[in-house]
Amino acid sequence: MAGPSTRLTWTTLLAYGALGLPLAALNLPLYVYLPAFYAADIGLGLTTVGLVLFCARLLDTLTDPIIGELGDRTQTRFGRRRPWMVAACPLLIVATLMLFIPGAGPGAVYLFVWTSLAYLAWTMMILPFTALGAELSGDYHERSRITGAREGFVVIGIILAAALPIMLGLDADTQRREVLSVLGWSMAVLTPLLLVTLLVMTPEPKSHKQRPLAFREGLRIARQNRPFLRLIAAYILNGIANGLPATLFFLFVGDVLKVGEQAGPLLLLYFVAGIIGIPIWLQISRAIGKHRAWAAAMLWASAMFVWAPFLGEGDLFLFTLICALSGLSLGADMALPASLQADVVDLDSETSGQQRTGLFFALWSMATKLSLALAIGIAFPVLDLIGFTAGGDNTPSALLGLAMLYGLLPVAIKLAATALVWRFPIDAREQSERQRRLATKFS
Repeated sequence: MAGPSTRLTWTTLLAYGALGLPLAALNLPLYVYLPAFYAADIGLGLTTVGLVLFCARLLDTLTDPIIGELGDRTQTRFGRRRPWMVAACPLLIVATLMLFIPGAGPGAVYLFVWTSLAYLAWTMMILPFTALGAELSGDYHERSRITGAREGFVVIGIILAAALPIMLGLDADTQRREVLSVLGWSMAVLTPLLLVTLLVMTPEPKSHKQRPLAFREGLRIARQNRPFLRLIAAYILNGIANGLPATLFFLFVGDVLKVGEQAGPLLLLYFVAGIIGIPIWLQISRAIGKHRAWAAAMLWASAMFVWAPFLGEGDLFLFTLICALSGLSLGADMALPASLQADVVDLDSETSGQQRTGLFFALWSMATKLSLALAIGIAFPVLDLIGFTAGGDNTPSALLGLAMLYGLLPVAIKLAATALVWRFPIDAREQSERQRRLATKFS
């Protein structure tokens, strides 16, 4: 169990968080480049690729609680989280390279098998990685430093993966094979290197021997954890609110603003603003608490984003301001909820007598995937209902509908998430007292 006052040096923080860079850079191509590569370049077709990736993602979602529960039950002299990450690393590299650099004539079965293995390895790596971060310290504010360091590297990884084709002079639309090859080999080198850095330079959190709960009993205790239920509800709502504009971004920029060629620089600006926002929101959270700071960030994003539906063709300057200012809130979305999640796990530890960080972070992983799926499930059927056609000759009402889906509906959903978070019951004082009780209980 992490100590209540454990404070990490910046060297340790960077050694822990840096692994987030290659993991994020590996994850982006799975969503951006891979579907088009297998559908168009390999020739499997959109329907086949879509069905295969959906089935693989469904299987991936089912493995989350299994990996989380097994990780919590692992007891070795090397720790609970490290063996899983070490085992995942070679599988992740092999599966990624097989996906990104396929041989001649890969079919649907090939795509399903290697995508499923890549997702499995990703889960085996990312769940212990995030659970380890929650267990490195029990301090209310220190946990925000840890998640802020990790998520900062995640954003940098996303930016590098998106910018690498441009830096190498590759056209991401016509040279997908070359882009995937460069990304695959780059991350195959970086991932084990930064994993070894983490293993050597990051301390192993203290843990205690525990009698595993039956899964049904553990689930009953989790359902009685009201802060957990409140937080995961807010997390799903905010995920949908973020997922809608993410899903519709290229359509809004291309069909409403008519500046599709500026989509890349605008995304880059948004993510850079997110990195800048991380230390700002961490400082604000020290003054008003993590949950209030996250709520304030969601209000800030809503106040900036609510103007997007009123923009039209050629309003590039105004939309650039919206991207920059709303992007600042991304830092809070990435750093603070994960820190709050760790506090909720401590409440469960006090109630159940178990350290179930892996299981809880697995549930949040499932919530993330659910929110993204819901965003797509809301956006595309509504666009079809209002008669919108990507790149087509759309009516003013269809374009208005897209703009409302892109900018107004996310604001309404974010406000609902804010209402749930504003009165979140765990603050710095309660967390400090709980850490003292846990230290006594597990000593």
